[in-house]
Parts: sequence; structure tokens; C-alpha cells
Amino acid sequence: MRWQTVRQFLWGEVPSSKLERRLLLKLDWFILSYCCLMYFTNYLDRANVNNAYVSGMKQELNMQGNDFNIINTVFTCGYIVGMIPNNLMLQVVPPRLWFPSMQIVWGVLTFCSSSVHNVQQLYAIRFFQGVSEASTFVGTHYILGSWYKPGELGKRSGIFTSSGLAGTLFSGVLQAAVYQHLGGVGGRSGWRWLFIIDGVITLPIALYGFLVFPDVPSTTKAFYLSEEERALSQDRLDSDVVHHSLSWDLAKRVLSRWRWYGCSLLFAISGETESFGSNNLMGQWLSAIGGYTVEQVDYYPSGVTAFGIASTLVCATWTDYTRARWPVLVYMCFCCTVAAICILVWSSPTGLKFFAYYFAGASYAGQATTFAWANQICADDYQERAVVLASMNMWNNAVNAWWPLLFYPATDAPRFKNGMIAMICTCAATLVATWLVWYLERREQRFAKRKAMEHIDQMREDSPSPIKKDEPLKDE
Repeated sequence: MRWQTVRQFLWGEVPSSKLERRLLLKLDWFILSYCCLMYFTNYLDRANVNNAYVSGMKQELNMQGNDFNIINTVFTCGYIVGMIPNNLMLQVVPPRLWFPSMQIVWGVLTFCSSSVHNVQQLYAIRFFQGVSEASTFVGTHYILGSWYKPGELGKRSGIFTSSGLAGTLFSGVLQAAVYQHLGGVGGRSGWRWLFIIDGVITLPIALYGFLVFPDVPSTTKAFYLSEEERALSQDRLDSDVVHHSLSWDLAKRVLSRWRWYGCSLLFAISGETESFGSNNLMGQWLSAIGGYTVEQVDYYPSGVTAFGIASTLVCATWTDYTRARWPVLVYMCFCCTVAAICILVWSSPTGLKFFAYYFAGASYAGQATTFAWANQICADDYQERAVVLASMNMWNNAVNAWWPLLFYPATDAPRFKNGMIAMICTCAATLVATWLVWYLERREQRFAKRKAMEHIDQMREDSPSPIKKDEPLKDE
């Protein structure tokens, strides 16, 4: 009994049968392996731009002022443009074809990044990379919500999110190694070799996806799933899920409910707590204050990501066990507020600033939890879920397109005073949005429960034989 409790805490609900255990094992292996590898390369690409900037790209491309911020903004604009179309394409094109195809596109564009001669060429490449990479994050959360139960979802979302953070972590280590050993080889700078290696890693993973990705339960033809397992994959999820054909009625359903508004608002705000890591503030701080080698500037920020991975996995495990998502966002806001205050007080010792930047890695924990929460809220409508998940990331990136330019410009390094004040305000706003979503979800659940009870009472009244109030209805 104790082992089952530990098993449930660490890996979610214990499957009810041997067949379900086998199914879950296959899903974890094939879905998570490909999605995590895909997201790893996705974030590896994003982090490589940050690391390349502090490892020679700035000087070689003669980047000035806010050119670095503009690179990220252009990528974000492409990401916004591709968000909803990519997720809706999963309703039309099999995910086993769409995901790897988009991965090949951004892999080829990554190769192109190694050959740019000016920052304008990099702007164009990053825009189209943003469009193609937009398929990965929300698309995978949609797929996870299609295969896993609510008690299994948070942990898998956490593992998936952590794989992207692992890409960021690996990028710093990779860049330092490339700078040391490949800089100047073949007449290419180390940062150019970084993009080449990134592309070499990306393409084989796309081919793996063509072979093993199982689509969704209703359309899967995966060779490793038996007919029994395919049937179970649909039966074990909520049978009340509504299936609709793709039409303009989708817009009416989405816009007439609170879910799209509440979930989009929540991640549009809470996603900005990740600004410490997404803008590589620690790397810019180390580079600006001086006294650190290029390798150290690449290595040291990896601690932010490492703490983010640990926080994500621990919080995802806890939230699946308790089924409460909101406390993770409270934890995240607390950590980021403390970190911002420590950095805002500029007279604080360097060691405290190191601690603050690492502690801010907790901001990544909210990402997996917020999307698992949205999957849970919208579980009864596949298409609405696809739009809500895409919109959450779209609105966050719409904010993120101008947020770093306003609060974290490279010219504000090393202090980022305005950014730290903005971080404290963002955390306060996130707590308000978290409460709002929690309240609206609870209200919807109460309404659904009351409606179900009224339906049962109506059935009792319509029954030809008298039924006592407390007598359960018999199946026909």
C-alpha cells in the first residue's frame, strides 16, 4: 500500500489494469521521447542566439544598441503569427507529419544562421524560425491533453517543459566547448559552429518523429499499439468530450465562454516572470560588469536553468498528486519577487546577486502547470482546447514582443532597474489573475454539478415507476 502511494505521487494515477499499464508505458516512451527531443532542439536554438551574442556574434555582425532585443522581438512576432494556425493544422494534418515537417524547416534555417553576414539577414531568418517553432510548445500540450488523464497530465507537462530547459542548459555548455575547440576551424567563428551543430542535432530527431509519433487517440495508426490499446486510449479518457467539425461555430463557442479570456490573461501576465532566463539577464550582467571569461559567461547562467528544471519537476509531481494547480504560481511569484528585490538593491554583494538569478529560475515552474491547468479546464472540447492553448502562448508572446525592449533593453545592463520593478509588479498581477481563473473554474464546476443534479431529478420525475429520492437510477 505504501509503495502504491509513493508510485502515485511520483508518476500519477496507478493504472487499473495490466493493459492500461502497458499502454501508458508505450505512450510515455514514444510520445514523451519525441516531444522532449523536439522541444530540446527548439530551446537549444533559442538559447544559442543568446549565447552566440555574448560569444562573438555581437562584434562580428557589428551589432549596436538594441539589435539583440530586436532579434528576439522579430522571432516573437513570427511565433505569434504561427501560433493558432499551427495548432489548427493539427486538426487537419496528422501530427506525425506536421511536427517533424516544421522541425525540418527550423533545422534548415538554423544552418542558414551560421552563414549570415549582417544582423538584417538574421532578422529575416529568426522571423521564419519563429513561425515554424510555434508548432512545438502549444501543439505538444494539445497532444498531451489528448492522451493523458488529469492526474497524469501535470507530470508529463513538467517533463516536456524541462526538456526545453535542458536545451537551454546544454546550450551554455555546448557554446563554451565550441568556443574553446572549434573557434576558427575552417575559417568559421565559434558561434557559427554552434548553429551548425544545432542543425545537425535537429534533423535526425525530425526523422524519428515521422516514424514513431502516434497522432491522437481517435486517428492513431501507430504500429506499436494493438487494437485493444487503441480502443482503451479513447475509453479511459472522459467520455463527455464534445467532437465538432471545424467551422465558424468554433469562434462562437470560444468567445462565449470565460476560458479563452481567463487562461489567456493568466499566461500573458505570468509568462513574463520568465524574463530573467528568456533574456539571459545573468549572462548580460556578467558580461557588463567584467572580470569573467567568455566560458564563464556561458557556463554560469546554466544554474538558472538547472533550478528551473528542478522546480518544474517537483511542482509538477506535487500538483498531479494534489490536483491543485494554483499554489505553483504562488511559489513562482514569491521566488521572482525575492530575486528582483535582491538585484534592485544594487549595493547587495555579488554572491547574493548570483543567488537571486538562480532563485528566479523558479519562474519556469509555472509554465507546465498553467498549460496542464488549461488542458484540464477545456478537457470537454478538443477544438476549444486547441485554440485556448495556442492563444495563451500567442498573447504571452504578443506581450513579450515589446516587453524586453521596454523593461530589459541590453543598454540597461548590468542593473536592469526598470526590469526589476516591472518583475515585482508582474508577480502581483499574476497572483490576481491566478485567483480569477481559480474562482471561475470553481464557479463552472458548481454550475455543472447543479445542472447534472437537475437532470437526474428530471429523469426521476419522468420515470413511469415511482423512484425514491435517494434511490440510484438503474441502467437500462
